[in-house]
Amino acid sequence: MRARICVAASLSLLAVTGIMRPAMAQTATGAPDKASFTLFSPTPDDLLRGFCTDRPPKANLPCTVDAGHWQYETDMVNWTYAHGGGVATNTVLFSNPTVKLGISNRVDLELNMVPVETVTTRSALGTRRQRGVGDLFMRVKANLAGAEGGDFQAAVIPYVKLPTAKAGIGDGAVEGGAIMPISFALPLDFTLLFDPEIDILRDAAKPGRHANVQTLANLSHALPAGVTAYVELWGQIDQDPGTTKQASLDLAVSWIAWPDKPNSQLDIGANIGLTSATPALQCYVGISQRF
Repeated sequence: MRARICVAASLSLLAVTGIMRPAMAQTATGAPDKASFTLFSPTPDDLLRGFCTDRPPKANLPCTVDAGHWQYETDMVNWTYAHGGGVATNTVLFSNPTVKLGISNRVDLELNMVPVETVTTRSALGTRRQRGVGDLFMRVKANLAGAEGGDFQAAVIPYVKLPTAKAGIGDGAVEGGAIMPISFALPLDFTLLFDPEIDILRDAAKPGRHANVQTLANLSHALPAGVTAYVELWGQIDQDPGTTKQASLDLAVSWIAWPDKPNSQLDIGANIGLTSATPALQCYVGISQRF
């Protein structure tokens, strides 16, 4: 029942939205030179680029937070259901904040940690529930092209994960990787985004490290009055212990809920697993704000 409700809510929003301004595509026409602005010499409010976030779908965008400004992007609630081998797992995140700080016109610093994560596992042996904080992710996003928007944008996002979560919620390992989002503006207010990523992860059953490769194709459509709809196909290949393939179809909508506050965004979405190794369903509701 919960699965049908959250998928139906996402599909309904995709079908009825026709009211907002683009969240992904931006214009670089007549963009001013903002290279002199820094963390300690903030970008004036009247020169801020359009509000841009790395949510609601899995995609990361090439845009960065303007120098001297900060924003948060978070799930309010995020529920994931997975099953396999006679085991069913429900994971609930009670918020999932990412805080971003603009260091320069093209670079921002990003921190992410789940303050309360609950993992409930049910099997023939009974039910086990664990609760605690998640791991800490530290990222730097550097824009390489299209800092002020335009038809082509690119960035690189190196990251490191510190093991702040207890066993059963995290794997207790320092891990890291890099993401390189690339986006293209298409006609009729569509944007196409590719998001290749490589992660260096600890082996689960033996000492050592292995590569985890993932990528996605995200198509977004800007609608009137600040609504943007997203359709995304995501895939991942993990080399530990053998080759595990995951894939999902992701549907989401974001919108500027208060027209007089263009720096505040709400979103809702659902990710539907396409392989047996992928969580069957993930649903979330989120919010983002810039200051």
